[in-house]
Amino acid sequence: MASSDHHHHEHDHDHHHHGEGGHGSTETTTWVGKDGKVYHSHDGLAPHSHEPIYSPGYFSRRAPPLPTRDFKERAFTVGIGGPVGTGKTALMLALCQCLRDKYSLAAVTNDIFTKEDGEFLVKHGALPEERIRAVETGGCPHAAIREDISINLGPLEELSNLYKADILLCESGGDNLAANFSRELADYIIYIIDVSGGDKIPRKGGPGITQADLLHSPDSVLSEVCNRKVINKTDLAQAVGADLAVMERDSLQMRDGGPFVFSQVKHGVGVQEIVNHILQAWEAATGKRRH
Repeated sequence: MASSDHHHHEHDHDHHHHGEGGHGSTETTTWVGKDGKVYHSHDGLAPHSHEPIYSPGYFSRRAPPLPTRDFKERAFTVGIGGPVGTGKTALMLALCQCLRDKYSLAAVTNDIFTKEDGEFLVKHGALPEERIRAVETGGCPHAAIREDISINLGPLEELSNLYKADILLCESGGDNLAANFSRELADYIIYIIDVSGGDKIPRKGGPGITQADLLHSPDSVLSEVCNRKVINKTDLAQAVGADLAVMERDSLQMRDGGPFVFSQVKHGVGVQEIVNHILQAWEAATGKRRH
């Protein structure tokens, strides 16, 4: 769960240089700041630290949406996170296709050193090109959605004002299970895992698994309102030897009863359920009614 001080989170690093730098590597420097916290920077990019994580996290103790959010300043923002290759960009495309005819949308994607995900959305006509921004986060993509969110806030606010957006979509770079969006960035958080990672993934826990508004795992749909988790690519379960019943059992346990969705985004299965949950959260937060 992100703290209110999203710029400075502690991390248990040794106080020395890591890595050799040079081609194909990333040099990381760590130091102790004036506040006593240990900071690091990747190749001179935004310095940040990470708060320690002492447990997998609890759905019932997740950070709530900020009650003071001014949606005239920045539209309702949906954060979509998850490990590399789980289907975040495919879900971004599907959400744009479902919502763009009735709502004013804009999207920001995060990659470490490329703009590939943004280019994917442009290539597939998810939205007009000018409504899509691609952010290169550098060597620590988690910081861009949690500790130092300014790299995403800037383009989101600009797009929101330019196009009088109803809903903004923000896709994180590839996350580990400890990553989760700061509530100062995302009003609604979707975390995606996929069955090709094995049915053990839900029980590994971490804030992404336990505290996202929706957990998404791409076939059948088991969802509720509020924070979600999405389990994607369930059509691959048999091929990779994953047991969906085990994933369902462990998701229920790890998320403390919090909702989750099984889906096949590329085949359109479960997408409308995800859209409905987003719109329900949008209505509750903004006081507006869906079109």
